[in-house]
Amino acid sequence: MTQILGKSFKDMLSSTVLLFVLKVTLIALAITMALLWLLGGSLKGFISSYLSWLPWEWLQTTGASVASIAIAYMVFIMMISMVTSFMAEPLLITLAQKHYPDVKVVGTPHISTSLMLSLKSALIFFAIFMFTFPVMFIPLVGAVYMLWLWSILLKKPTIYDVSSLFIEDKKELKAKTKKSTILAMIAAGFNYIPLLNIFAAVFAQILFLHKILGNEEV
Repeated sequence: MTQILGKSFKDMLSSTVLLFVLKVTLIALAITMALLWLLGGSLKGFISSYLSWLPWEWLQTTGASVASIAIAYMVFIMMISMVTSFMAEPLLITLAQKHYPDVKVVGTPHISTSLMLSLKSALIFFAIFMFTFPVMFIPLVGAVYMLWLWSILLKKPTIYDVSSLFIEDKKELKAKTKKSTILAMIAAGFNYIPLLNIFAAVFAQILFLHKILGNEEV
């Protein structure tokens, strides 16, 4: 675990990764703004109906405001994850050649499969979040719960993106991705830090790259 984290943090500070994150962030921000502009009214209506059971009007209003901000933030996080998945292949190959020059590229992620996994993970994440978001306000429990939710968004698409490039044997892949939820939750921790949240998805990609191609166990 120590080597995986050490290599990943060093990679994060490279100009190649920083430029990649900048591109992803701008694209994800544009998509998020467009979605909120198109669907903002429907989301507000859903939130208002969802919170109508609350006994006080001021609490409904406050809850709606908090929920709207949280949902906008979650949409942005989902878009970063999806755009990262779509664009990560050249970056992963570059980093693999740097750290593991003997490893060969044996395939490539299918765009349709990558998008399907990203969309599926995003929908599962969003559905669970929408119906359980009050849990996030429970001290400590809420923090761990959100890390687990964010790990859903990152885990399967990231495993697919990395493994499609370097692993053909499904048994080998299964062995190398044990305890992968822990890595996804570590990467998701960036989402708690303003500005650094834009690094969560690419950090997950780099973590899984070193986990799958390296020799250290988590």
